[in-house]
Amino acid sequence: MKPILEIKNISKKYKLRGQESPYLTFRDALTSGFKKKQSKDEFWALQDISFDVYPGESIGIIGRNGAGKSTLLKILSRITPPTKGEIIARGRIASLLEVGTGFHAELSGRENIFLNGSILGLTKQEIKSKFDEIVDFSGVEKFLDTPLKHYSSGMQLRLAFAVAAHLEPEILIIDEVLAVGDAEFQKKCLTKMGEVTSEGRTVLFVSHNMGAVKNLCPKSVLLNEGKIILEGKTNKVVESYLQSNSIIKDIKDRKDRKGSGEIIIESIQLQDLNQKIVDSVFLGQSFQIVFNYKVKRNIDNLDFFTFGFSLKTDMGVPLFLHHNRINSVEFRISEIASKSSFTIKIFDFPINKGLYSIDYSLLHNKIHFIDHLENAFILEVLDGKIYNNINNPPTSHGFYLINASWSLK
Repeated sequence: MKPILEIKNISKKYKLRGQESPYLTFRDALTSGFKKKQSKDEFWALQDISFDVYPGESIGIIGRNGAGKSTLLKILSRITPPTKGEIIARGRIASLLEVGTGFHAELSGRENIFLNGSILGLTKQEIKSKFDEIVDFSGVEKFLDTPLKHYSSGMQLRLAFAVAAHLEPEILIIDEVLAVGDAEFQKKCLTKMGEVTSEGRTVLFVSHNMGAVKNLCPKSVLLNEGKIILEGKTNKVVESYLQSNSIIKDIKDRKDRKGSGEIIIESIQLQDLNQKIVDSVFLGQSFQIVFNYKVKRNIDNLDFFTFGFSLKTDMGVPLFLHHNRINSVEFRISEIASKSSFTIKIFDFPINKGLYSIDYSLLHNKIHFIDHLENAFILEVLDGKIYNNINNPPTSHGFYLINASWSLK
């Protein structure tokens, strides 16, 4: 069987200096040909990328920010050409890379559906046969004849995904753009992508959601600094990725923090109790959260420290607040100065599956913020069979699953 997509030695170079060249004197013009171009003027986003994709395969593309994932997908989607190498595609490609990609702002939602279908090479009749499904999935029926420029980014995303998924291209390419949508729509999209793969169509999926990658993609490719680090079974590739520091949440440059600033949290890390880095946890799992901090200014004038964090739903509903004084633990000045992280161990985590947001606060004398940040970290909770191996209840039943037993007397 021939691959539906062959990626052969793809490299992509960008010039870092985009300004126009200055006017040159005659002497400069003569000598410029003998001067070597400085390597710092060039940046290789991809270097010698090669792999094959076969019909019906679903492949995850993972890696840290800046690894080259989006550049690769733009080349595969023919948005930008490679500097070196070639791509052989044996089928129609539909891609969803950025909100609004392939859409015209002045056209209505209805007109954009037909425009996208035409770009994919479909006839008007073929587009009409899928039109009702696309509109129903997108949920924008009321605004179908409104110009796209009046759509919110979420509405544009809904329509774009509906078009890409329902017009039945042989190859579907999806970037992290799904993160723009709300949790319910993300779930709907992932379900649809599962249907697409089960129908035998080919999917390339870029995501930082390792749970979604594991569920959808038996095979994955790990990129780092524009090169393929590992290719193979998703579980092995994801494990390798999670062992790297790339999943530590770096927040040292966040500008929305509050507090006096003597100490700031620079990064947050999720670990199992063996200190192995993980990107998500299971309902009922025991794990720990590490808050890495840095002392920025003199703290000798401070005495009592309290560090706490809270968990809330994606709708902002608070679930709990926990801090060191609940466990009768005191953080002293000498300990703060000589250490570098706060670590909290959480046992038998009772929160149901979903995405949750973590806020944290470091306080002086319980009331004065030293460092406070909202939405500092997104915690993903996955299904896990616990409490006598029972199945998880649906999220509509609530956020918590308690450990209890029943009897009839």
